Amino acid sequence: MTYRVCFVCTGNICRSPMAESVFRARVAESGLEGRVGVDSAGTGGWHEGEGADPRTMAVLERNGYGLDHTARQFQVEWFSRLDLVIALDAGHLRALRRMAPTEQDAAKVRLLRSYDPAVSGGDLDVPDPYYGGADGFEECLEMVVAASQGLLAEVREQVEGRAA
Repeated sequence: MTYRVCFVCTGNICRSPMAESVFRARVAESGLEGRVGVDSAGTGGWHEGEGADPRTMAVLERNGYGLDHTARQFQVEWFSRLDLVIALDAGHLRALRRMAPTEQDAAKVRLLRSYDPAVSGGDLDVPDPYYGGADGFEECLEMVVAASQGLLAEVREQVEGRAA
């Protein structure tokens, strides 16, 4: 059975597709491809049907990541098929937990940067780069990459626990 992870930001054109691309690469490198499904969505539907922001695509390409993406809005019924819902900031975390139909579903929602071992407490948000320049997208990618290994360790543990 596939372990499913969905990254969620505001409009699903900057942070969450970036996190999806990076994490999909980590999953492939770790040999978990086929056992872990990776996806992304937005809390709102403002950009549904659009591709990722060109600045997201540019920073991913410069750093060796690929992405084929169409923005979409997170749906409440997805909770039943997802194992982990990764919020990119505290606002998304609150919104997703409010949407969750059960306490078990709410417990599936976590902040991405909580998986970064270099971040202890404090601000766990990945800032929205949309209204800024290219530097914000680079900073966003650095934060996503830093948290991805910790997230992968957690997911690997869950996947291997299911197989046991």
